[in-house]
Amino acid sequence: MKMKITMAVPAWLALWITPLAAADLWVSPEGDDEAAGTKAEPLRTLNAARLAVRKHPRLGKEPVAVHLAGGVYYLPEALVFTAGDSGAMDAPVVFKGAPDGQVVLSGGQPVEAEWKPYREGIMQAKVPEGFVSDQLFLNGRRQPMARFPDYDPEAQYFQGFSEKCTSPEKVKSWKDPSGGYLHAMHSNLWGDMHWRITGKTDGGKLEMVGGWQNNRQMGGHRKFRFVENIFEELDAPGEWFLDSRAGTLYYHPPEGVDLGTARVEAVRRPCLVEFRGSEDAPVRHIVLEGLTLTHTARTFMDNKEPLLRSDWTTWRGGAVFFNGAEDCALRDCFVDQAGSNAVFVNNYNRRISIVGCHLAEAGASGVSFVGDPDSVRSPLFEYGQTQTLGEMDKTPGPRTSNYPAGCLVEDCLIRRSGRIEKQTAGVNIAISEGVTVRHCSIYDCPRAGINICDGCFGGHLIEFNDVFDTVKETGDHGSFNSWGRDRFWHKNRGVTAQWVKQHPDMPAWDCRKTIVIRNSRWRCDHGWDIDLDDGSSNYRICNNLCLAGGIKLREGYNRVVENNIMINWTFCPHVWYPDCNTTFKHNILSRDSYRPAGMGKTDQGANMDYNLAHDPDAKEPRPAVKLQAFAKGGEQHSIVADAMFVAPERGDYRVRDSSPALDLGFKNFPMDRFGVRKPELKAIARTPPLPGTLEAAHIASRGWDRKGTPAESADWNGASVRDLRDENDMSAMGLGDTNGVLVAELESGSKAAAMGLRVNDVIRGVNGTGVKNLAEFSRRYTDLAGSGKPITLDLWRNQEPAKLAVRP
Repeated sequence: MKMKITMAVPAWLALWITPLAAADLWVSPEGDDEAAGTKAEPLRTLNAARLAVRKHPRLGKEPVAVHLAGGVYYLPEALVFTAGDSGAMDAPVVFKGAPDGQVVLSGGQPVEAEWKPYREGIMQAKVPEGFVSDQLFLNGRRQPMARFPDYDPEAQYFQGFSEKCTSPEKVKSWKDPSGGYLHAMHSNLWGDMHWRITGKTDGGKLEMVGGWQNNRQMGGHRKFRFVENIFEELDAPGEWFLDSRAGTLYYHPPEGVDLGTARVEAVRRPCLVEFRGSEDAPVRHIVLEGLTLTHTARTFMDNKEPLLRSDWTTWRGGAVFFNGAEDCALRDCFVDQAGSNAVFVNNYNRRISIVGCHLAEAGASGVSFVGDPDSVRSPLFEYGQTQTLGEMDKTPGPRTSNYPAGCLVEDCLIRRSGRIEKQTAGVNIAISEGVTVRHCSIYDCPRAGINICDGCFGGHLIEFNDVFDTVKETGDHGSFNSWGRDRFWHKNRGVTAQWVKQHPDMPAWDCRKTIVIRNSRWRCDHGWDIDLDDGSSNYRICNNLCLAGGIKLREGYNRVVENNIMINWTFCPHVWYPDCNTTFKHNILSRDSYRPAGMGKTDQGANMDYNLAHDPDAKEPRPAVKLQAFAKGGEQHSIVADAMFVAPERGDYRVRDSSPALDLGFKNFPMDRFGVRKPELKAIARTPPLPGTLEAAHIASRGWDRKGTPAESADWNGASVRDLRDENDMSAMGLGDTNGVLVAELESGSKAAAMGLRVNDVIRGVNGTGVKNLAEFSRRYTDLAGSGKPITLDLWRNQEPAKLAVRP
């Protein structure tokens, strides 16, 4: 059994900066597969280039570069690399896009059809026999299927939901719903579930198959659901429907779209590039660089395989699929609107690198690492499954080496994943070892930004990431989320405690190496910033900035939480085991008490001390009495005091040299190293809303944050804005009421000043719609800013109305 695991960063990464490879082949959409493969006579397809590389006399002896000219390469079949296509450590094979043109690998096909009017703005076209597609793209943007309710980008769940979508009255209105789909959130919001409609009864009840996409089978949500791919629901611009039996495609183009000149594309396949080797014959040293990969099919009905005792099921595949590969990479690529996972690293893989990539709007996860359950000793699969200690394999470590290890996701922008499937993450890790996720910006996720499904086999490093706007459609999770339902874990905590008393090293049988989370920034307004759930053990959490949801530790062992900052919340201990060996020291909290659940005082008090509860109004430090009340004999040196942050309005939560936190052992850590570093990605990546800003006020106004109370003041582009408080403000401004938002202060040279705002301006409306207070202004302005629409502020300036056009 091969068990050797090496470092996450391949030694051959340095070769990527080599200016010229020793052997070059050229490919162009205008080329010819019978050509010589030179720049003057390029090949036409990637598969022809692969075969040419395979036969190249210098393969494995010198670097080989395959240069792809700009254009779209439609792939009727996936490009599959096997062991025979491999390069070598000093002689990699690089498929690279031309620097002067976008190179697109597409799993779709152009729709070249004669469009004719159907009715009410809907167009129709005949398509060839055998034409199938579960997605339609207009000028590069995915369009919604005919659905009920209609697509609404502002709706929290599924971009539109209705409990009426499966009512008998609605079902009876459909002539033949077979081929449609029902999508519903899990009844407890632990992900989602999907069904294919096969027919209906005379009584208006749908006949369906599916619902297997969640490992906690508790039924679908009765309210948060929608249906799609039903002809009668083709009633809104952007929607489409394919009648495959009649060979007719229907589309309701948005206003102003000319289908005669628009680019319309359908989707054919779920995978674009596959690395298919094995542990005995791996694919080695192949790099994809500078490519755009798009147009892959949805696979939610194939998502059936349970992942141990996590909440997840999975489908093993993605736009890029690694299986049995070593030292291969995806570099500087854009995976755009994949129908399922953008990247999937499956079973045996070593030192796979995803570096400098932009993964946007994937139907499922951004990057998913999943090993073979047979590599786990005594595996269990559904949450409620248990086994006795006597029947358990007690040998520490994995059973085989058929899992990903030593892999790297670095400097990647991963945004808006989970567009179709909600039990997903920006980066998901299951049955893997030593995965590093570093300098990534991950946001706009229905669930966790980074998720670890189990403790098998530990050793992961999560550092310098920026993760926020997560858990937007699910519940009871965090921006970072994990489980540790490994061999030692039993749903009866008393049983686990007895087992671990007999075998103290049992929590490390599967998670054999410590998992480290450090130097990252987290914000989860609908859950915890860092959530270690059931059984998560062997973690070290340090130097993290948590902006909204704090840190939660549920039952687990051997956890160290040190030198973290928790803004607007606190530490949340949940149902700890006795003698769980948990340390909580040198942290800064924004509450003078913890938020325990299902437990009284902890016997871990000796490991809990030297913490500071931040009180900006504290003139002198005082003992943290409430912290002491939780930790038996602990927190004797912990205090309530002003932490003296350097510049929290700019997100700099380092403390000043005079801060009492330093006397407690807290150490400052960098506040300018979170997220992506690549200039092209950094220029477009968002950053999280900072407490006290207009964005944070917007979150509070929607009831999404933990405090749940609308803010009354905020920083907005260097302007201090607040509600009009009372008659004094009303009189000073010469108004007849207290409606509006006052510009109380304005920094010279700020963005707000450049917009044209002045001190004592009162913002009374946005685009003609009045706003009563900061909460209404934040909602109205933020929604419009996100849409990119023009914005006009209705002002009260110098005691008379004025208008100010601003650019977000």
